[in-house]
Amino acid sequence: MHEGVMGLVGKLGTSIVDGISTSEQLINARKEIYGVNKFTESPSRGFLLFVWEALQDTTLMILGVCAFVSLLVGIMTEGWPKGAHDGLGIVASILLVVFVTATSDYKQSLQFKDLDKEKKKITVHVTRNGFRQKLSIYDLLPGDIVHLNIGDLVPADGLFVSGFSMLINESSLTGESEPVNINDVNPFLLSGTKVQDGSCKMLVTTVGMRTQWGKLMATLTEGGDDETPLQVKLNGVATIIGKIGLFFAVVTFAVLVQGLFSRKLQEGLVWSGDDALVILEFFAIAVTIVVVAVPEGLPLAVTLSLAFAMKKMMNDKALVRHLAACETMGSATTICSDKTGTLTTNRMTVIKTCICLKIKDVASSTKSSDLCSEIPDATLKVLLQCIFNNTGGDIVKNRDDRIEILGTPTDAAVLGFGMSLGGDFKAERQASKLVKVEPFNSVKKRMAVVLQLPEGGFRVHCKGASEIILAACDNYMGPNGEVVPLDIASINLLNGIIEQFASEALRTLCLAYMDIGSEFSAESPIPVNGYTCIGIVGIKDPVRPGVKESVEICRSAGITVRMVTGDNINTAKAIARECGILTDGGLAIEGPEFREKSEEELQKIIPKLQVMARSSPMDKHTLVKHLRTTFGEVVAVTGDGTNDAPALHEADIGLAMGIAGTEVAKESADVLILDDNFSTIVTVAKWGRSVYLNIQKFVQFQLTVNVVALVVNFTSACLTGSAPLTAVQLLWVNMIMDTLGALALATEPPNDDLMKRTPVGRTGNFITNVMWRNILGQSLYQFVVIWYLQTRGKEAFQLVGPDSDLILNTLIFNSFVFCQAFNEISSREMEKINVFKGILQNYVFVTVLSCTIIFQVIIIEFLGTFASTSPLTWQQWFVSVTLGFLGMPISAALKFIRV
Repeated sequence: MHEGVMGLVGKLGTSIVDGISTSEQLINARKEIYGVNKFTESPSRGFLLFVWEALQDTTLMILGVCAFVSLLVGIMTEGWPKGAHDGLGIVASILLVVFVTATSDYKQSLQFKDLDKEKKKITVHVTRNGFRQKLSIYDLLPGDIVHLNIGDLVPADGLFVSGFSMLINESSLTGESEPVNINDVNPFLLSGTKVQDGSCKMLVTTVGMRTQWGKLMATLTEGGDDETPLQVKLNGVATIIGKIGLFFAVVTFAVLVQGLFSRKLQEGLVWSGDDALVILEFFAIAVTIVVVAVPEGLPLAVTLSLAFAMKKMMNDKALVRHLAACETMGSATTICSDKTGTLTTNRMTVIKTCICLKIKDVASSTKSSDLCSEIPDATLKVLLQCIFNNTGGDIVKNRDDRIEILGTPTDAAVLGFGMSLGGDFKAERQASKLVKVEPFNSVKKRMAVVLQLPEGGFRVHCKGASEIILAACDNYMGPNGEVVPLDIASINLLNGIIEQFASEALRTLCLAYMDIGSEFSAESPIPVNGYTCIGIVGIKDPVRPGVKESVEICRSAGITVRMVTGDNINTAKAIARECGILTDGGLAIEGPEFREKSEEELQKIIPKLQVMARSSPMDKHTLVKHLRTTFGEVVAVTGDGTNDAPALHEADIGLAMGIAGTEVAKESADVLILDDNFSTIVTVAKWGRSVYLNIQKFVQFQLTVNVVALVVNFTSACLTGSAPLTAVQLLWVNMIMDTLGALALATEPPNDDLMKRTPVGRTGNFITNVMWRNILGQSLYQFVVIWYLQTRGKEAFQLVGPDSDLILNTLIFNSFVFCQAFNEISSREMEKINVFKGILQNYVFVTVLSCTIIFQVIIIEFLGTFASTSPLTWQQWFVSVTLGFLGMPISAALKFIRV
């Protein structure tokens, strides 16, 4: 129908070599015809929807009914506007709670939307106008030529143009786990699938909602983030406290009504509209006790704290993909880190070589040209042929006409070395024909290609882990370019050179070749031995600045750092010592040796294990599994390759590299380290601890308010027949401790002291003994203060007259609120005396506290009719504030009690 791939190339007006034209007019015309590579997103929820959701709260709905009945009865008995004050007061309080909750939820939804956009920023290599360049997947158009490699996500629907060993994982579309072989016979590449092996050029044919993935997306709506473990735990706590509150509320209501009936029996059973209002007020108080008791602020505090941390971590170069990772990272006890690119800079250069058994320093270009003159012509020819053909990289000219090396840092280092020897990439590639490519993977630890030579016959070039390639060699190239059989002496000499390079913290690669006659087909396997060693190159990958200090911070924080790498054991040890990971009592082991260990042996060696070299992805997975299950550790794992996905998935927290990481690794990870830097991982741990601690502070603060509000209203209802705190006042207290308290305490930024504590680990209690001590001590003080005011307040303040009860209840309410305001400051530190350190840097805390106090003054002085309060004298204000302030020295004294 379309005359194959080449027919479609013509119809799409593109070229396999040069791609599409970058002229703005033509690009716009393509967009008009074919559309853009974006999926239709579901519209974001508006603010009013969040208001509606906040109104669905059962207790608030019951209070709303109370307010409505109160308005009706009040207006019928006392007329408008006097009879409407109580009802309107409750309505205003409900609206305030609803709007603050809705605003908070709405802001978070916008924040998560921004983070979602950040997650989807993916770039691919594309050829346009003859230049290879990086392009966002959203800018792809039909006709584009895309270059795909292992670990890439297929960004649109398209066709295979050319490539080798392409295996595609289509499980995301079809559910089939078996990879599909893509070649000229089966050229169809589908958007959303993953490259499991090989590399290829792809012609984009369909983009956006017209792709198979787009059609699937149209039938789905993306679910939100699941609840985090801490949210689940706190929801359980909230439910238990809510049930206790419900019990207290029912008993309080029963006691208050029974008191009213007793009075009515004494006065004679004459009922009026006022009595109905009183019973309604009792019911409102009972419902409000439930509102205060149910700590709906707990899950809110977790979400607020996590959202705040996610936003700040974004600035610190860490993108959180799953909310739960934030809090889990705070409990991490072990980090299993990659070496390349995480502990090192990933900027590699060849600085030493051993060719024809001669070691040469090639750190500068002049030294490289010296080497060029010393190498025999025959050896140089084979060496350059190997470097430029056996690579996953490419050398291209960019738009500025400057030469650019594309590919992995290792490939780029070797290609750079080839160019310094005077090699011509394009000429070498055109001189012979590539027949078969076996891309590098971390299991085989080698890459091989088969070339059809211009003079006839086939040649295999192989490069990879030095000891593995050397073991596959039978010969080496001698001083005059001749092929010499390898004997024991020369094998020992070459192994000694590999160890020498490795002990200088160099990555070593061995380059080898083999002529295989004139019979070879693309289906035949590439030979695994019988090679001739061309030489060994030593690649320098410097340790990142600040890594040693970060490892030291982890050690002092009780976090063990282990290095897991595919490199030679001597290279790994040298780098690990430089980073401070390998200590005197520590153990370094190779993957093959680790694999052979029995369960009993693993039990003994894993606690001491600090470095694992020449590891396969399954070794990493086994180590992580043992650390988690046998030793109960909370494990964070870093990874960048496709093969790291199992370990990233197995770990408690998977950390993928944002720059070097493949799309498959990123999809399996919980957090993306955007700058690939180990120091950022330490920052993530610090933020994780901060989240955990902030929520603990908030829980301590909230449980104190809960205990006091419940006990005060319950005891006074039982003993005096009336509740000192009205429904409106309790709603305001609920507002202070739930939404505003969560805002103030859950957004406390981290400090360096956090990394001096031991990690919580998997089994630590969330509500610690220290928290119980602070909660019970502070609750007892507040209860004594309020009980004293209730029983002795009138004498102490010489209150007489008809308004004495109203003034006393206002005093109790005011003192109670100021006790919470000062307790909020005390809650900033659970164990330290100085609670003011860094308080002015936390603008949210200062703003919330200031607003609470200002609004409290307004409620007392100006909103008396709605809130059942009476303006106070300055002496009464002074006593209220002082009683609240005295909670701080009490809190400080409690911290001296060891628990």
